[in-house]
Amino acid sequence: MAVFDHLSRRRLLGLAGAALASPLLVSLPRAVWAADEHAEHAAHETGAEPAGTGDFIKLDQPRSLKLAINLNAVCLAPVVIAHGQGFFKKHNLDVELVNFGNSTEVLLEAISTGKADAGIGMALRWLKALEQGFDVKLTAGTHGGCLRLLSAVNGGVNTLEDLKGKAIGVTDMASPDRNFFSILLKKHGVDPVRDVEWRLYPADLLGTALERGEVQAVSGSDPFMYRLIKAGKARELSTNLVEEYANLSCCVVGVTGKLARDDKRVVAALTQAILEAHDYSVKHPEEVAKGFQAYALNTSTEEVVAILHDHTHGHHAVGAALTAEIATYVRDLKTVEVIRQSTDPATFAGEITADVFS
Repeated sequence: MAVFDHLSRRRLLGLAGAALASPLLVSLPRAVWAADEHAEHAAHETGAEPAGTGDFIKLDQPRSLKLAINLNAVCLAPVVIAHGQGFFKKHNLDVELVNFGNSTEVLLEAISTGKADAGIGMALRWLKALEQGFDVKLTAGTHGGCLRLLSAVNGGVNTLEDLKGKAIGVTDMASPDRNFFSILLKKHGVDPVRDVEWRLYPADLLGTALERGEVQAVSGSDPFMYRLIKAGKARELSTNLVEEYANLSCCVVGVTGKLARDDKRVVAALTQAILEAHDYSVKHPEEVAKGFQAYALNTSTEEVVAILHDHTHGHHAVGAALTAEIATYVRDLKTVEVIRQSTDPATFAGEITADVFS
């Protein structure tokens, strides 16, 4: 499929929907949470609650929570600026955003031990770690579309099958993009363990490696992948919004197991607020992008808007739908030797998810 076909598909999907142990913690100063001129509008905007979350939830008493998040991740921009827009406050939540050092194991350990109450990250990075027994429950899938696989514009790699015997550049051998595109290659007859060579590069050198022919494809997340396409250095070979994955979540909300068991309504309120912020970004991507500039690294309002449109921020999975999505990923990760063969997908997915809205 040509690059413009992929981009059109992503854009249509995007428009269709109406991360920490103490050495790595950096709490945001309260000053940067000041409400902007759109706060009251956002906080009181009317409309249905996110699908599957029931009626609007407002806690009887204020509740303080720590939410771990990668403050520079464009796909999480709706949550990053949720304070200024009042999404947490209207649920009677005082949420402290805590930036993490991008270590999944440290993040999950922090949540499971109560050093953070909740966090947001990518399912395909979390699942292997959760298989090790962290006491973390997933409550929602927030959106889809973070991952892209690119090939050189004139490199001769036009299909997934063309990658047999080729090299693919990645930033991490355990990254969610490597996991996902391993699954996709396997489904297209290319063994991701034996037929493909994966090579490590810093994110800002992936484009250079592709241009020099050191690799024939690169995979990763936005904004790096988006920028390579925009600069004409690469074309989109595939994404995580294709085939049966077109409507699956890539990022998930995780909370401490204890909080999910003991304070279900608190978790439901937090989850609902996070999903509301993503819904808001579908209708108001420009406002989200403008607010995100206070946190973004070397990006622009226009770039953030374009990336948000390419993602499916109007798609959320909760309850049985979330469990089914997680089971799909677990099943497929087994085929590429990431998840243990003895792990039952349905049972495992049921153990690590929590339906906080039932």
